Amino acid sequence: MTLLKVSLAIPGVGILFSALFKKKNINLKREVMGLTFNNPVGLAAGFDKDAKYINELSHLGFGFIEIGTLTPKPQSGNPTPRLFRLKEDKALLNRMGFNNGGVTEAVQRLKTLNSNVIIGGNIGKNKVTPNEDAAHDYLHAFEALFNVVDYFVVNVSSPNTPNLRELQDKEPLQKLLKQLQSANGLKKKPKPILLKIAPDLTEEQIDDIVEIVKSTKLAGVVATNTTISRDGLGHSKEQAIAIGNGGVSGSPLTTHATQIIKSLRTKLGEEPVIIGVGGIMTPQDARDKLDAGADLIQIFTGFIYNGPSFVKNINNGLSPKA
Repeated sequence: MTLLKVSLAIPGVGILFSALFKKKNINLKREVMGLTFNNPVGLAAGFDKDAKYINELSHLGFGFIEIGTLTPKPQSGNPTPRLFRLKEDKALLNRMGFNNGGVTEAVQRLKTLNSNVIIGGNIGKNKVTPNEDAAHDYLHAFEALFNVVDYFVVNVSSPNTPNLRELQDKEPLQKLLKQLQSANGLKKKPKPILLKIAPDLTEEQIDDIVEIVKSTKLAGVVATNTTISRDGLGHSKEQAIAIGNGGVSGSPLTTHATQIIKSLRTKLGEEPVIIGVGGIMTPQDARDKLDAGADLIQIFTGFIYNGPSFVKNINNGLSPKA
């Protein structure tokens, strides 16, 4: 990212990068949540947590970029090492723990953006905030970011903040989302709010999520976050234990995340938006997510393994053949 930043500071390089990495095709445009996306391929939250590289990343052809997860106060996250490549599995394992510089710092950067790329704000709670007070953190981040992002994602599904996933239970989740939607409803022009869910939910929990999305009139769901399961890894059980806790992303999630998207679309109906993320490692994986019912998709691990041309390769695969 430092190399990208330095390169794009050279006059003319930005034009070159746009020519190399952006796929311009009117058929790739999507009208979703009242927003116009130049293409359906976004960068998932967690890569540019603090909105430091949006101007640079926008030159790589993303249709949208999701920042965060951002918390009200800065926090350092979990001890290092906390990010691992599982190369044999084309996967990553992370236990970052919402490391970020705090929402105020990110807002200042967003105010000086030179890019018109669509920005999503992924919000969470500080580690030290007890779950019963979590709504205060989410509301704080929501209010701070409201004028500088285009949509919001409520993250209650990271496996790396203690007890966070308990907020996915029906009662606390419904209460939290109602409060956010109430605050949103007071705005002159409310913004779309989506819920990011874990891939480790039971069918009963997914049914609860569907009911809550409908009852609170959320814009939709981001499916899915990383998994705490170690199924499908080529590593031995002993190796997985040695690596330690954390969420797995990449190829081990490909099929399961697609199945969850398909199930959600069936249960939600046509209107709520689904952003598909999890194990998109090839252009075909991207198409599979969209065919399963996703309106948009996001990449992270596939971007790490495939490099900066991956967005264009996906969009080439999604473009109608001449």
